[in-house]
Order: sequence, then structure tokens, then C-alpha cells
Amino acid sequence: MKKWIKIAGLLILTFPLAVPADDFTYITNADNTITITGYTGSGGNVTIPDTTNGLPVTVIGFGAFKSCTNLISVTIPKSVTSIGEGFTLLGPDGEYGAFKGCTSLTAISVDASNTVYSSVDGVLFNKNKSSLIQCPGGKTGTYIIPNSVTDIGLYAFQRCTSLTAVKISDNVTIIGYYAFETCTSLTNVTIGNSVTSICVGAFQNCASLSSITIPKSVTNIAIGPFFLSGGGFSGCTNLTTITVEALNPVYSSVDGILFNKDQTSIIRCPEGKTETYTMPSGIISIGIGAFSGCFRLTNVTISTSVVNIAEAAFSECTGLTSITIPNSVTHIGNDGGAPPFMVVGVFSGCTSLTKVYFLGNVPSLDGSPMFTNADNVTVYYLTGMTGWEATFAGVPTALWNPLIHASGEKLGVQTNGFSFNVTGIADHVVVVEACTNLAEGVWVPVETNTLTGGSIQFSDPAWSNYPNRYYRVSMPQ
Repeated sequence: MKKWIKIAGLLILTFPLAVPADDFTYITNADNTITITGYTGSGGNVTIPDTTNGLPVTVIGFGAFKSCTNLISVTIPKSVTSIGEGFTLLGPDGEYGAFKGCTSLTAISVDASNTVYSSVDGVLFNKNKSSLIQCPGGKTGTYIIPNSVTDIGLYAFQRCTSLTAVKISDNVTIIGYYAFETCTSLTNVTIGNSVTSICVGAFQNCASLSSITIPKSVTNIAIGPFFLSGGGFSGCTNLTTITVEALNPVYSSVDGILFNKDQTSIIRCPEGKTETYTMPSGIISIGIGAFSGCFRLTNVTISTSVVNIAEAAFSECTGLTSITIPNSVTHIGNDGGAPPFMVVGVFSGCTSLTKVYFLGNVPSLDGSPMFTNADNVTVYYLTGMTGWEATFAGVPTALWNPLIHASGEKLGVQTNGFSFNVTGIADHVVVVEACTNLAEGVWVPVETNTLTGGSIQFSDPAWSNYPNRYYRVSMPQ
């Protein structure tokens, strides 16, 4: 209990301490009310007292019942006016709410006389049931959000690991920060037609979710700050399809990937995307964390219209072994919206990445990291491109210059077509391209080869179908 003590003309404030009382720890506040700070009991069905030491219990502190895995139900008295408000860290590991990690908790009940809170079917709401505050972690099966709800609060369904389906009513407008974080059994989500905002981490780590549909009403899908790349869907490792309703004015989707409306920017590739992906033409920017965590992707072809590649764009793409950056790209990394020391590298955590091919001049990095925790990377550039030095973004560079041999016994018409040798750096991939009119300058890929041992013999069986045919080698696209 706080006391004022006068000593030698000075006022000294003694701070409140956590005091054990039965199964609770608590502090006495300056206004002679009680805050429950912790629970030390054995679980089961717990009723929180409305008074302690003759003082009203008004606050259940954030994290008060954290990780009480044996807690089955809790009853909140009419005296409580604050439950788990505030947080210590914005993010999935922060302590927000009173019942984080209570995986067996199936019901939160509120005394009907409480003037701030209410409960329906074991779920905690504000008094008029417009805000869903906390679904107990032990909730199972399907949950239909009542029509009275207009917003789903911060961490509202966090770690409800047995929840399999949620239907969000048409009156909900906001899905809060980390609202469904780590709902690992969630396979089906229906988003109502009034939702306008999907906040950072809203569906983070929902590993069973394979598809989601964004209605036309949604105008804000948080991509997350620089240290929370991937936005609302990071850690959804089996998500393969994000579909946007056609009438949405801000967003669109193609092949299950989220774009802005005019499809000039890739916002999010779902992490369940597999093997290869070729960007459509017209893409100008690859957004923050756009491909972050797409560990099954082995090859990404970047559109030749791309100008900007944002921070964390390909972070944790552990299946990528090489990638080609077209000569249209002029800027890579931090867009200036974050301090450089907090920016995630474009290829951070790409542990299999060994080769990055640049087709143009050296792009601007603005001091951003690029290859954090991506060891053994070499950057290759073409003859005649400017700005390249011995290193780029902290990794070594090398000139990429395979050679077509214009002499030798393997040059010319052979049994299987027109042939020539190509030599270069061992195990590099080269694309042989052909052109029929140098004035028009239209080059088309003919064959992709690996320089096993540093050389290949190329043969074109279709050479006789053209009056003229010219050849060159280029980096893989």
C-alpha cells in the first residue's frame, strides 16, 4: 500500500509491491483500488474476487494469467474496469491482454452488472459488444463473430490453436494487430464485406491457412514496418492463394499473388508458393517483404520493367540459389522510411543464394543491407556496365563474360544443326539468344545451358528455317 512518510522535512513515496493473497499477486493503487498482477494457483475454474483487503479489484493487469495452461474458465467481477490494457512490446511475443498463452481456457465470463465488459459464449467483449477483446485460447472448431461487433481487437484470437474456422460478420470494419496470430489450426476465414483494414500480423503464423479472399471493402492491408516484413500473412507457410474481389478499388490479385490495383507493385506473394514464379510485365516495384519467407521458391524471374526492390523483398527465401536483376532496376533496399540499422536486407537469410546477376549499372542502395546472413554470395555484372567495384553490398563481384568461339572444328553446320562452343566460368548458366534482324534488335531465347566444366557445345536444329540468324549469350532472366 502506498504511504507518505515525512522524514526531516522530505516526502518519500514507498512504491507498491506485489503481495501474495491466496492464489493471486496484486498491488494496491494510489486510489485505494487493487490491480491483479499475477495468478499462482493450480488452474481449473477461477473466480476473481471483487474485493481484496476490503478494497475493490478494478484492474486485471496485462499478462496477469500469462501461460496459465491449466486455467479452464475465469469469472470477472462487476468491479473490474480494466483487463489487460497496455503492452510491453508490439509484436507476437509482446505481453498484451491478461490471458495470453492460456491454451486450455474455454470460457471468460463477466458479471452482468459490470459496466465496462461483457461476455457471450465465453468470449470477452466491451459492454455494448461492439469490440471483441479476447477469445479464450482453448476455443475449438468454428466461431461466428456476432453482428454487433465492429472491430476485432489487438491479439483478440492470439494462439487459439484449436480454432479451425472463423466467420467475420459484415459489420466488422477492422481486424486488429495480430488478431489471429498463431491460430495454427485455422483453415477457413470468411472476411465480412465491411472490413476496411487488416492490420500488421493479423494472420501471422496461421500455418494451416491455404487461401484467403479479400473483399472489395478492404482499402488497407498493412505491409508491416521494416522489422515486421510480410505484413498480415507472414508465417502462413501453406498459404498459396490470396484472392481479391474484382471491385476492390485499391488491391488486385493475379495467380494468387497480391498486387496494387493497377498491378504496378507486388505487395505479397503467399509463402506457400512453390518452385518458380515469373512476374508479369508492367511491374515497377517489389514491395517491402513481398516474397519474404517464400522458402519453397527456387526461381523468380523479375520483370524487366521493375525499377525498385524494397527492403526484405526476398528475405528468408531459403530455396533461391540465384537471381537476375534486370537493367531497369535503379534502387534496392530501404526507401528512406526507416533507420538503416533496423532495415531487413533484401536477401537476408537466403542461405542457398550463391549468384546474383545484374544486367545493368550498379543500383543505389542508400546504405541499406542486402545480403545479411546470406553467405557465399557473388555478384556478377556485364562488360560495359558502370559503377561496379571489387565489392557490392559487402560481397565480392566478378565480371560475367562468357565467350562464343568464332573458330574451331565445332563451329558451323553439324549433323544436328548449326553449332558453336561457348566457354566461361564453370557451372554458370548462360542463355543463347537469336535474332533474325539486327536493325530491329529483337532477341529471343533459344536454349539455356550450364557451363559444366566451363564450356558447352550449342546446336540450333532450326537454323535453316531463317534467311539470317545471329546469336549471342546472356545472363539468365
